[in-house]
Amino acid sequence: MATYLKSGPRYATSDWFTSNYAVSTNAERQRDVSHATRQEARFLRNETDNKTKWDQYDNNTRLADRVDHIRKWKETLQRTLGELDREIKDLSESKDQLENALEAKNLPTEVNVENLVAREGRREIDVVEDEVEDQLHKEREVIEAIKKQLQTRIDESFQQLCILQEARQQILADLQDKNVALDIDIEQYNLTEESPGISYKPDPTRVPKGSTTPQQWEDFSRYNKERADAEMANSRRLREANHHTLQQTENDLAAQHAATDFAIRKRIHEFERALKELDWQKKQTEEEIGEMEADIRRLQDSIRAKINPMKLAQTRLENRTYRPNVELCRDNVQYGLTDEVKQLDATKKALEDKLRQCQHALDGLEKKLHRINEDIQLKTNSLKLDKQCLDSRSKLTANGRGCRSGTERNLSLTGITRERAQVLSY
Repeated sequence: MATYLKSGPRYATSDWFTSNYAVSTNAERQRDVSHATRQEARFLRNETDNKTKWDQYDNNTRLADRVDHIRKWKETLQRTLGELDREIKDLSESKDQLENALEAKNLPTEVNVENLVAREGRREIDVVEDEVEDQLHKEREVIEAIKKQLQTRIDESFQQLCILQEARQQILADLQDKNVALDIDIEQYNLTEESPGISYKPDPTRVPKGSTTPQQWEDFSRYNKERADAEMANSRRLREANHHTLQQTENDLAAQHAATDFAIRKRIHEFERALKELDWQKKQTEEEIGEMEADIRRLQDSIRAKINPMKLAQTRLENRTYRPNVELCRDNVQYGLTDEVKQLDATKKALEDKLRQCQHALDGLEKKLHRINEDIQLKTNSLKLDKQCLDSRSKLTANGRGCRSGTERNLSLTGITRERAQVLSY
């Protein structure tokens, strides 16, 4: 039988033993490497598992701290928002009071103009620039100044309300963002590895546009709060100024009303005294006119009574001129009759002169009586006008000051009590 010998290299026995040794040695070395790798893998697995758990724990803690931080700022901003709402309400009420006070000044203005127009009805000598007119003009100036002050305060309050509204909108927007962020972080805090909504996300480590640092985040909210606090402090100071202006203007107007009323009452008293004096002068003048007319009639009677004696004396003298010859003697009778005629003539002239004087005096008395009557009419008209002014001013008292007792009004005017104390509450 033929034998086939395979062609190829032939190895020595030593090579075979060497090859076996190399295989064993390499296998052991590979197992050592594998063992070391397995140990390292176990260590790495344990370490990464622990690291993952601790990272989750740390981030959960950070999320919890962040939620607490956001919640604290949210509560702070909510308190600030509530304070802003109350301050806006209080300032609005203060502004409404100013507007009501400004509107209430229309009545004093109308009464003041009515008084000034009414006193234009005075005539002639009674058209004087007296204390009443001075006080009425001063009252008009006071009212206009008060209106200007109130309008200035209203404008300032309106501007401050706009600023408060702007601060409120900023706080509200920040608070809304805080609510959204709080909801998101709470949701992230509640997520677990078993949550159904988790998945891989593209580029999750990217930095979103518009991101801020924690310091910027806190500075933003702190700025909003501090700005709101500052504006609320300004608003409280403004409300104090508004209240002071209301009280001060009410005091000023009340004082001016009192001064004007006093001046009118004083002027009315002066007119009444003047009328009493004129009535007395009229009565005395009328009595004097009556006596003067009686004396004039008596003078006229006396003058007429001298006619016949004059005729008698002249007739005697004339008739005695017809005595004949030497009997035409200038005897005592002749001298007596001559003196009688001269005396009667002088008496008549004296009586006529006195009559003319009396008639002149009577004419003066009648003119004076006419002047007194005219003056009485002027004073009566002026007195009527001033009384109308005083009556019209009663509307000012009935409008506000007269509805309270004097003590209550004084307390209110001095600011000891506050009709609306909530305006000052903060």
